[in-house]
Amino acid sequence: MSEATNLHQLFDEQGQSPWLDNLRRNWIQDGELQRWLDRGVRGITSNPSIFQKAIEGSEDYTEEFASLLAAGKSVEESYWGLVTTDIEAALALTRPIYDESNGLDGYVSVEVDPGLARDREGTEAAARVLWDTIDEPNLYVKIPATAEGVPAIQQMIAERRSINVTLLFSVDRYRDVMEGYIAGLEAAEGDLSAISSVASFFISRVDVEVDKRLDAIGTDAALALKGKAAVANGKLAYVAFQETFSGPRWDALVARGARVQRPLWASTSTKSPDLPDTLYVDALIGPDSVNTIPDATLENFLDHGTVARTVDMDVDDARAVLADIAALGIDLDEVAVQLEDEGVIAFEKSFSSLLDSLAIKAAELQA
Repeated sequence: MSEATNLHQLFDEQGQSPWLDNLRRNWIQDGELQRWLDRGVRGITSNPSIFQKAIEGSEDYTEEFASLLAAGKSVEESYWGLVTTDIEAALALTRPIYDESNGLDGYVSVEVDPGLARDREGTEAAARVLWDTIDEPNLYVKIPATAEGVPAIQQMIAERRSINVTLLFSVDRYRDVMEGYIAGLEAAEGDLSAISSVASFFISRVDVEVDKRLDAIGTDAALALKGKAAVANGKLAYVAFQETFSGPRWDALVARGARVQRPLWASTSTKSPDLPDTLYVDALIGPDSVNTIPDATLENFLDHGTVARTVDMDVDDARAVLADIAALGIDLDEVAVQLEDEGVIAFEKSFSSLLDSLAIKAAELQA
């Protein structure tokens, strides 16, 4: 057993699960991923941008890619083959955590084709293919929380498929997602204990956009609010989580084995040099939650992060911050819509760019 770290303390003392927001094949092969698990990481998330960096940034995938092409697979089919190999290897490494925690942690997340973010039926079909192909209980299929994605999420839960809901920016949309999760559980048959879900609420990107608007206003009152919107938004999301998973309706599902859909704080690396580098970990710690953290931020938190319950502290102050921002004319609902659109476009661009790169590599291999 490795020496206890503050990642272990985060879970043991505060009930929050730290996950790693990155995945690379060489980490699987050289033991780096296992070392992260030994240091207290309890799950892994990926997205199209992560796979773009991993596959374009190394030759670790070339041999398998060539084999897939030789077997008659298309470039896109080969991409999914490469992804599946990495996800299955990571699932094997995290399976002991899944078993030991009785299905609480030990998950690895893989996202559906980001081009389907506005296509409910396409999302459902793609999620079924990923879930059935990989066929491991500790898999999360990621579905964006777009207006079209929410009913797809509900349907997947009703079909007993565990889902990581991604690209959440507003508390209102988060409430829609939690309602979809509960309705999906109500439609599912039998014992519910094997169905799991997290809702990935994005943090730092909110500050990036809001701070840009505060800078444009430029008054002392506006500048004093910089770096505060994202944490305040997350704190109110946690309040919504606590409110939703309580009461008679939820208790009836708990009696059937249901688990809460834990909020997962995503996009938790600090983008501004003016803010503490562990801000979005330190400020959102609390029970029944997850924080998926890029490796550089994990290293910073291991070195000098603070383990203390913070997510439901100073909630009135959080409300006041968001009210002050709104009073300056910044529409946080409009910000959320913009960030959702930008997130979908960014993942689509990563996916498309990677397929283009693989097509060039395929031509070189065939030559």
